[in-house]
Amino acid sequence: MDQQLSGIVSFIKELERLKDVTRTAWTAEGRQESVAEHSWRLTLFAFALEDCFPDLDMNKAIRMSLIHDLGEAYGGDISAVLQVNEKDKLQSEEEALHRLLAPLPQSMREQIFELWHEYNQGETNEAKFVKAIDKMETIIQHNQGYTPSNFDYAFNLEYGKRYALHDPVLKSLREKIDGETMAKIKKT
Repeated sequence: MDQQLSGIVSFIKELERLKDVTRTAWTAEGRQESVAEHSWRLTLFAFALEDCFPDLDMNKAIRMSLIHDLGEAYGGDISAVLQVNEKDKLQSEEEALHRLLAPLPQSMREQIFELWHEYNQGETNEAKFVKAIDKMETIIQHNQGYTPSNFDYAFNLEYGKRYALHDPVLKSLREKIDGETMAKIKKT
């Protein structure tokens, strides 16, 4: 048991990296957002939507929200506007995940890997839900936070939209957020 607890503490310490890995979104105060902050707010977003999705396994969705970007701990976040090879990106993140999860007990590593793969395959209702709100949380941050004068808000109107089209609640939520994006475009 002592070795297991030591491994968990090592894992938690290593997670600090995600507090320092920045994303291409900025807070309203003008500070770059971290991956940890994005994952935290995404998780609360899922939790806040629980009553709107009674048929989802929300425990799974919340866990998926927490772990979806763990693979960015070493290689960092790659902006969606950069067109990278998705297969290579996922392979790199998986290798990082192996490194990050190494101190954990085998059963916990397997559980996190299973959720991470499920999210990236995007086939289950929970994965589709988390993918949709992951993209929406990013757009909300862009609309809410500081953005450089050359920021392309129009990109956000299509960014990840396909993930929200399978569900009427997600589609309605996306339309609301897109409306906020359109308002930002009109202001700039």
